[in-house]
Amino acid sequence: MNIMSIFNHLATWMWVFLALIVYAYVGYPMVIWALSRLLGKRPECADLAEEDLPYISLLIAAYNEEDEIGSRVQNALAMDYPREKLQVVIGSDGSTDATTEIVSMYAGQGVKLLDFEERRGKAAVLNAAVPGLDGEIVLFSDANTYNDPMAARKLVRWFRDPEVGAVCGRLILTDPETGRNADSLYWKYESFLKRCEGRMGAILGANGGIYAIRKELFAPIPADTILDDFVIPLRAKLREGCAIVYDYDAIAREETPANVKAEFHRRTRIGAGGFQCIGMLWRLLDPRRGWVAFSFLSHKILRWLCPFFMIGLVASNLLLVSSERPVYGYVLFGQACFYLGSALSAYIPSGKKVLKPLRLAAMFTSMNVALMFGFWRWLLGSQKGVWRRTPRLTEAEKAV
Repeated sequence: MNIMSIFNHLATWMWVFLALIVYAYVGYPMVIWALSRLLGKRPECADLAEEDLPYISLLIAAYNEEDEIGSRVQNALAMDYPREKLQVVIGSDGSTDATTEIVSMYAGQGVKLLDFEERRGKAAVLNAAVPGLDGEIVLFSDANTYNDPMAARKLVRWFRDPEVGAVCGRLILTDPETGRNADSLYWKYESFLKRCEGRMGAILGANGGIYAIRKELFAPIPADTILDDFVIPLRAKLREGCAIVYDYDAIAREETPANVKAEFHRRTRIGAGGFQCIGMLWRLLDPRRGWVAFSFLSHKILRWLCPFFMIGLVASNLLLVSSERPVYGYVLFGQACFYLGSALSAYIPSGKKVLKPLRLAAMFTSMNVALMFGFWRWLLGSQKGVWRRTPRLTEAEKAV
């Protein structure tokens, strides 16, 4: 192979890497939006009458949540749902603080405690708890997620359709200091994709803080599963071919992580879980799965692989920049500016809207660095199914 042939191959790969990155974050959203408008159908469902509401079980897995669990249980009991049709269950995954004692205080109000003494991880808690639940519909939530009063009613109405197996609600992020809606542009972007994919019948997984599934469709997941909320609904879809619905009006709220380090750890864990999911759910890539296969490849697989595309883009660009074609110098200069801007954004005071593009660049870069860390943690087996509680502000810290 001569030098010119090598040069042409490098050039091809450089443009392919760039195209894949742009498609994953810009092209796919444009395509799925257009398809959802041309070929999609807006999901609609009327509310159920009181007598038609099914018996449901709300299951919350918790680990050392003494600061949060009391208010979370009160939030669950305050839902606008008939108490005689609602079972609230807290599964404690080897908590060593006062979590179980606090939950026990609500036993008189019908709250059931499952106290698992050995800490095994959330997947193990769900596997052990779900078979013993009384509800025909299981609502999954987290200890730091608070449902709006009508959330359960909104979720369960879809199960009137026998084809529907799981329903995902909308999670709204709030600022831990002010309590105000703090949805970042990225989270709004993800919610936009969910709505478009919902119109195409191509919802991928759920938000762990608010989703529901028919109990009969739940099957035990591997104990080391990292992204249970992604795996549980999609494995049900693989087995039974059921529909997964996104309900924009079924709302839950959750505080964002208290600091950048906690957010990076969360993204790293999600990255490790993503690579794990490829092995678990690769059959979704079968073209016979329709739009689900297209969305799984475009929205998830390519997104998870973007760190490698970015490395490939830089490496191939560096090898090409010495050529006589100035375009490669321009591309390399653009990349250098992008990453330099990402680094500088850490020193920009908050609230400077004029420099928002730098913050977006930093978010994109940090997210892909976290994905790469997640890949190595998955590859080395260092990311376990046992979760580490995300640090949150205490009530005293919020009051300062």
